Amino acid sequence: MASVRELKKDIDYLVFEVISDCFTYSNIHSDNKSDELSTLISDAVEFRNDLIARVNNPDGKDNPKIVKAYYKTVEKDLLTGVDKLFERLSALSSTKK
Repeated sequence: MASVRELKKDIDYLVFEVISDCFTYSNIHSDNKSDELSTLISDAVEFRNDLIARVNNPDGKDNPKIVKAYYKTVEKDLLTGVDKLFERLSALSSTKK
């Protein structure tokens, strides 16, 4: 992990990519999936806010090993969470009404 600042930038970048793809999908496809897209976007924003709160309040501030492991867990959760959000968007685009 490089720094807390870089981790926050990575969180913002990846979550905003999901949101950007949601808006792109809604502009390209004019089907009636706006409720599912808005739910996906709100889930992405909640996910981002949760991760930022976790980054700002690490566990075990006295022990550097615990802090390092904590931030690695946050980074892993970021990647798996963004992957799940992209999977939900892919599933939404592959289903047809």
